Amino acid sequence: MAIKIYIDQGHNPRNPNAGAEGNGLREQDIVYPIGIELAALLNADSSFEARLSRPTPTTTIGTSNSESLRLRVQDANAWGADYFISLHTNASESSAASGSEGFAFSSPSAAFSLGTDILRSMTAATGLRNRGMKVRTNLYVLRKTVMPAVLIELGFITNRSDAFLMRDNPQLFARGIYNGIVNYINGL
Repeated sequence: MAIKIYIDQGHNPRNPNAGAEGNGLREQDIVYPIGIELAALLNADSSFEARLSRPTPTTTIGTSNSESLRLRVQDANAWGADYFISLHTNASESSAASGSEGFAFSSPSAAFSLGTDILRSMTAATGLRNRGMKVRTNLYVLRKTVMPAVLIELGFITNRSDAFLMRDNPQLFARGIYNGIVNYINGL
């Protein structure tokens, strides 16, 4: 039976729940194609079945921030996902901030280990610095999912180099995440 991976491309194409902006780019526009590429890789592998929170670039989830988050989690929980991966871009006041990092609800946990493998493989694929996994208990998508959930900050939209790498090479990020998932599953 295929392992079900729910890919949440963070944020909506417009408010409510639009994402960060930097370097003339919008978070929701960067994470959308990376999610599409990741789903294609997973669905091409008979070991996995992937579902997207935003199957089209215009898909808008909910009419408020809280409803958007709740509906994403409800969809993953109702589908019976085995793992939940939320894709985001980071932002900082400092344009020098760079790299990828991840968050899980607790450590040690399956989600923390999955995130560690994803970050390691993503760094190998993209060359971005691995800023590591951290515990965040206040993030709704990590608190309310019934399966291991990880939130990945792919890179900094406020860093020109990170931002254009994410925009121009979504397949690198998707491949890195996919390889991390495979490494995690193979290590179980």
